[in-house]
Amino acid sequence: MDTLPGRLFADPAWHALTTQHSHLAVIEGDARRYPVNVAPFAALAKPTELALWELHSLLAPGEYVWLFGTHYPELPELRNEGTLECVQMVLPRQFSAKPANMQRLSGADSDAMVALTDIAFPGFFRSHTYEMGTYYGVWLDSRDESGQLVAMAGERLTLDGYTEISGVCTHPEHRGKGLATSLIARVARDHAEQGIVSFLHVTATNTGAIELYLRLGFIETGRVVLTRIARPG
Repeated sequence: MDTLPGRLFADPAWHALTTQHSHLAVIEGDARRYPVNVAPFAALAKPTELALWELHSLLAPGEYVWLFGTHYPELPELRNEGTLECVQMVLPRQFSAKPANMQRLSGADSDAMVALTDIAFPGFFRSHTYEMGTYYGVWLDSRDESGQLVAMAGERLTLDGYTEISGVCTHPEHRGKGLATSLIARVARDHAEQGIVSFLHVTATNTGAIELYLRLGFIETGRVVLTRIARPG
């Protein structure tokens, strides 16, 4: 598998919000977004001024979202705050990994999940991101109040036939133990059992993560640029 279908992956947020994640979509005309406590992604049916006005109505003052692509009209009421290039990768086959003592995470673990992911990619994982799919984690000592979530991985954008592996994070003090590899393997195994293809996004500058994914058998299929759009406060 050297490519991903362009009709889906040019804007996977749009296709997730119109199919598998339609129950999470907040909609105004041609604009759709995830709830603010779920994910900072939005999408437009067409990159028009009207659609941007509709997106504007879905944003609170001072709030921002990420849109896939860069060709959007300028709207004085919205501010372009920069772009982020990401590598899209797909897993054409399963791989084996050293077992880890992982557990499925739930809403009760939300604070720990946000705290862990804020170390690596602050602002992307939020209090209800866990509603986007299944997440697994590794705890230090125990899961009670004295425990610490030290590694996790799960699912984010879900399309017809494809599910994104995301939230891959290991606490700096526990890296090098193979925890991320074990967690990714578990999520990928779930996908294989469901007949789903695993894919992911990784920031183009994160060469360490890209090298890890390549070693695990992921292949790069393309690159996308996300634009951060904000409604000034």
